[in-house]
Amino acid sequence: MRIRLFLLFLISFSFLNAQDSTLTIGLKPTPPFIIQDAAGQPAGLSHSFWELIDDQVPARIHYKWYDDVEAMLHALARNEVDFSINPVTVTEQRMDSLDFSQPYFISGTAMVRRAESSWMVFLENFFSKQFFSAVAILLGIIFFFGILVWIFERKKAESEQFRKDWRGVLDGFWWSAVTMTTVGYGDKSPETTGGRTVAFIWMFTAILLISGLTAGVASALTVKSMESKISSVEDLRRFTTGTIDATGTAEYLGNYGLPNSYYESVEEGFEALRNHEIDVFVFDRPVLRFYLEKGANSDLQLDDRNLKTDYYSFTYPRNSPLRDALDPKIVRALKSDSWNFILRKASSKRE
Repeated sequence: MRIRLFLLFLISFSFLNAQDSTLTIGLKPTPPFIIQDAAGQPAGLSHSFWELIDDQVPARIHYKWYDDVEAMLHALARNEVDFSINPVTVTEQRMDSLDFSQPYFISGTAMVRRAESSWMVFLENFFSKQFFSAVAILLGIIFFFGILVWIFERKKAESEQFRKDWRGVLDGFWWSAVTMTTVGYGDKSPETTGGRTVAFIWMFTAILLISGLTAGVASALTVKSMESKISSVEDLRRFTTGTIDATGTAEYLGNYGLPNSYYESVEEGFEALRNHEIDVFVFDRPVLRFYLEKGANSDLQLDDRNLKTDYYSFTYPRNSPLRDALDPKIVRALKSDSWNFILRKASSKRE
């Protein structure tokens, strides 16, 4: 075992110290980690981290750009490029054909939803289908007891409180509503035995109805509030979700039978949210934050919770000697003041 490790070290050492060697690095634009400038040169957080290591590698560097992550990963698996500094999430499926370095950035998978004011959410939850159904039933019961009391009271010749024609029905409805709400104006009150019997029954019935209606509305609001919350990936099943195709996030959601839609870019996902094609767009938190801050996206909101933790690493072809050669340099770069300064600077820009 020691002999094998020693030989691997020699291979790695000789590879990295060959002055005339060239390392081809695969890249795919992924702001804020990998950005392609106007001259076709890389920039961004991942490139800044690589620059801390680049000086320690005595080899010429050639960058090869790809349009999507899947094409870049396939090129790595076929040894067409030496490695990639893109923020690639380590997944079990990718580990079958690729090797990964020591993680250099820890983030999370997050969600973007349409931003809604608390008042709008309350009104939407309050004035729901269930609410209007309950109100319709209540009005029907009020109307029913109003007609009952009018049937008895209209027979009393000297009574002017409940008129004998169709307007008396409205008088009964008014009395029934006032009695139910316990306002008690006293402008109308039954005088016949039948009318007072109906009134007695209605008083106790109204108490039960009001209590039930209050409890029902409170319960409906609570349930609506709970249904709108997402605390785990399982909760996403209640919503229409979207993400970018051929990514670690797509693979992760695919394990749960999600997402419902795939998009080519973050901008397309945001547009789908605005058009109500999806309810939730899921992707890497730093990338989502970058695009939200990039344009006029005040109508969208990044959720505070992470669905899972992501570890970003350099990616190598299977059994590449570069992994063991570069890992110690990655660890040193992670502990350097320069990297901490870069991260603080990036964080201050967001704030």
